[in-house]
Amino acid sequence: MSKTVSVGVSARHIHLTQEHVEALFGAGYQLTEFKPLSQPGQFAANEQVAVIGTKGKFDKVRILGPARPASQLEVSRTDAFSLGVKAPVRESGNIEGTPGITIKGPAGEVELETGVIVAARHIHMHTSEAEAWGIADKQLLKVRLGGERGLVLENVIARVSDNFKLDMHIDTDEANAAGANNGDTAEIVD
Repeated sequence: MSKTVSVGVSARHIHLTQEHVEALFGAGYQLTEFKPLSQPGQFAANEQVAVIGTKGKFDKVRILGPARPASQLEVSRTDAFSLGVKAPVRESGNIEGTPGITIKGPAGEVELETGVIVAARHIHMHTSEAEAWGIADKQLLKVRLGGERGLVLENVIARVSDNFKLDMHIDTDEANAAGANNGDTAEIVD
C-alpha cells in the first residue's frame, strides 16, 4: 500500500501568545485571518511583525493563529544564520533552552528570552490514517520526495491526533534542496 502525503513548505513564521499579540498590536487586539492553513482551526494572520537578531532582521514575518500558550519563531537554518541566532532543530512547542529574539510590532516591542527554533520536519496525520499505516505518534519516518532533485528525508516525526489532517511540513531549505513545492506529494518509505 502506497503511503503518499501532500507536502507543505513552511516559510519563516511566528506563533504568539495573546499577551504578546497585545504588546505588539495594542490592548485587546485579536489576530485576523488572512487564509486558512492545512490543519483545522489554524490560519495565517493578516498581521506581520519584524524579528531582530544580533546580525540581521526580517520585516513582515507572518503570524500564524490562533494565539498559543508560548511565543515561538520558526525559521530555516539559513534564516537563523542571517539573524545571528543558533536555533536548534526542535519539534514545535519544545522551546526550553532555545535562543531568544526581539519582535517589533506597530504598537510595541517584545524581547523573547527563548523560542527560536528550526522546526523539525514532520507529518501531521489523523489517528485513523496512522492506524491504517501502522504508524505511531512520534515515530521517526523516512520519506521520499520525487522530482529532478528528489531525495529521501530521514527523521521525519509522525504527529498523530484526531485533530490533524494529513500533511507533511518541511522548511524552505529542505524544499529548495529537493526542488519541492507546496502541493507536491511525498511517499513514506519506512
